Amino acid sequence: MTIAGLADESKVSPQTVYNSIGGKAEVVKAVYDITLAGDEEPTPMSERPEFRAIQAADDIPAFAAAYARWVTLIYSRVGALLGMLISHGTAGDPLLEEFVAKINAERRNGNANGIRPLAERGLVEESDLDATIDGVWALTAPENWFRLVHQRNWPSGQYEQWLTRVLVATLRSSASPRAD
Repeated sequence: MTIAGLADESKVSPQTVYNSIGGKAEVVKAVYDITLAGDEEPTPMSERPEFRAIQAADDIPAFAAAYARWVTLIYSRVGALLGMLISHGTAGDPLLEEFVAKINAERRNGNANGIRPLAERGLVEESDLDATIDGVWALTAPENWFRLVHQRNWPSGQYEQWLTRVLVATLRSSASPRAD
């Protein structure tokens, strides 16, 4: 993607794109932000019903199923964009590298916000919380979704079922004795 190509497709001048949005990294971030939410509402992701279902889950299997549903929904919107960007690289563009780093940090923060309630309810060991968050962060990486859904042609439902199973296994491996 180039700004000139985007401007041509949009039937505006490249300067209009730069003035309205910015350069390539800003365009990618703007597309990502709107596409991630699925709408232009200012509601934070953590206040959306799908995320609240994750936080309300009362056991590991319910949490894993809700989380896998949430991740599948998000990646049905932004997975192709992130998968292409991450798997094909940022072409040395420092702004795109910064975007990828920011998205990875935001995703890990979101993983932590989803998993902390499990620890607060005694379902995941506090002493293993960072490692558990890292494991979920790795499993829910957009590259995994992209490889399985786009490169291996898995239906979204198959990806969601797989993710549910591996999340249950990961979370149970760090579960407190009273989690099951």
